[in-house]
Amino acid sequence: MELPVVNHKDYVAKIDDDHKFPIKKFGELAKYLIEKEVVSKFYEPNPCSIETLKEAHSEKYILDVKNKKLSEKDIKKIGFPLNDSVVRRSFVATGGTVLASKLAINYGIACNTAGGSHHANFDGGAGYCVFNDVAVAAKYLLNRGLANRILIVDLDVHQGNGNSDIFIDNRNVFTFSMHSKSNYPAKKSLSDLDVELKDNTEDKEYLDILKFNLANLNDENFDFVFYIAGVDIHYNDRLGKLKITDQGINLRDSIVIDNFFSKRIPICGVLGGGYNKDFNKLIELHSSLHKTCAKYI
Repeated sequence: MELPVVNHKDYVAKIDDDHKFPIKKFGELAKYLIEKEVVSKFYEPNPCSIETLKEAHSEKYILDVKNKKLSEKDIKKIGFPLNDSVVRRSFVATGGTVLASKLAINYGIACNTAGGSHHANFDGGAGYCVFNDVAVAAKYLLNRGLANRILIVDLDVHQGNGNSDIFIDNRNVFTFSMHSKSNYPAKKSLSDLDVELKDNTEDKEYLDILKFNLANLNDENFDFVFYIAGVDIHYNDRLGKLKITDQGINLRDSIVIDNFFSKRIPICGVLGGGYNKDFNKLIELHSSLHKTCAKYI
């Protein structure tokens, strides 16, 4: 058996070639995972339904995205043009994380090749995030009795403020965000556990802090984990501010996956951010999540 991984060709949307967001990474990562024989095939998601999206977003916002009726200000806040392919991508990538979460329950572990759009909140998007796929999938599992106590481990370099906001009063979802203190968003939200890192934090300190916090979280009784494995913590990332090496990212992924898989807690891995100055390196770093998870199948 091989690791269940979700992918769709429409994860790559049409935006300008000189756009800051490396949208082509989703297609290249899928190619890379096949070439390196991490997987031989992908599960293909359907676009997320409006009914499922409504569990984490307002109907007005969902329909404004679908009908391309967002204001200029709201589009600017997201950072993507609102064209047909970006709209489709937003629905399909969210459907991808919902599917990956169901596969994780069936197989113990699964990944999406997109996802981790953690800046989107109930009634709006931000920071290259249209819909908050992890929040949508978490609500999907809870509302269908597929999970009762969910942990979101967010190790993107940016705070997962959308998840913090959406689940601020939800006792069934625990939000843990370990991020760069001085980075976007300027105004942080309140997660259940926020760990703020100083600029230029290196491997040893980073991994020690992570292990300490995971050990404390192990006292809680979670029955499902979403892992947002952002690689924008890398020293060569354009939007980072931390100094984590390739090896540091590989170790981080191993520590997180092993911590939960060894306790038989289903874990769903999603991509998170990555804006490396070297595009090929970016693909390799993102693949660390899938390569690590594949070892457990």
